[in-house]
Amino acid sequence: MAQIGSVTLNRSIVAAIGEMPFDSAKRAKELGADILELRIDLLDSDAHLALQDIKKTGLPVIITNRMKQEGGAWKGSEDERIRTLISLLPMADAVDIELCAKDRDAVVKKARDAGKTVIISTHDFQKTPSNDIMKGIISKSFAAGADIAKLAMMPNSLADVLRLFNVTLKTEREVCVIAIGETGRHSRVVAPLYGSVMTYGYVEKATAPGQLRVDELKQVMKLL
Repeated sequence: MAQIGSVTLNRSIVAAIGEMPFDSAKRAKELGADILELRIDLLDSDAHLALQDIKKTGLPVIITNRMKQEGGAWKGSEDERIRTLISLLPMADAVDIELCAKDRDAVVKKARDAGKTVIISTHDFQKTPSNDIMKGIISKSFAAGADIAKLAMMPNSLADVLRLFNVTLKTEREVCVIAIGETGRHSRVVAPLYGSVMTYGYVEKATAPGQLRVDELKQVMKLL
């Protein structure tokens, strides 16, 4: 099974951290998060200092610098986005890079050389594509060097959510899947039952549509 830092992934809860990183990270640990995700694109402070601070919690850290077209808020150039991400790799436990990123392979190589876990992600905020397309995205992600393939798709019906679960069930390697938005809100709790190795929650405010707070996720997942 895939690991991030000392955590072996098994229905693991990731807390997305943006503003007020140190306070949010401490609160995330109190709420029961297993892993932290530092959203570099959401920071209002120096990314290196923020990463140093949140590592004091002792929780493993994923670094992400999400591009705008995949739901992020990065305002600089693409070269700067990738350069910032790579510069933080030595202090992180894992990196999340988009499948469509121009310099994806450079990030994957640097992460591999440094012994970091690689998450390759794809986000679609308009629709949930066909099962064959989703299977193709997963295959391309692993071919590109992913330890974990991450799909975040917008369902336009509950049937779309079921299709995403079906693809997850039939994937033999580690995946993280999310049905974005209100229609897919329950997927953040249920997807791990179908094989998603981790799920994402918020601490102070949601960083993606349909997110639940970390402690809410933990409580409901215990019931299941």
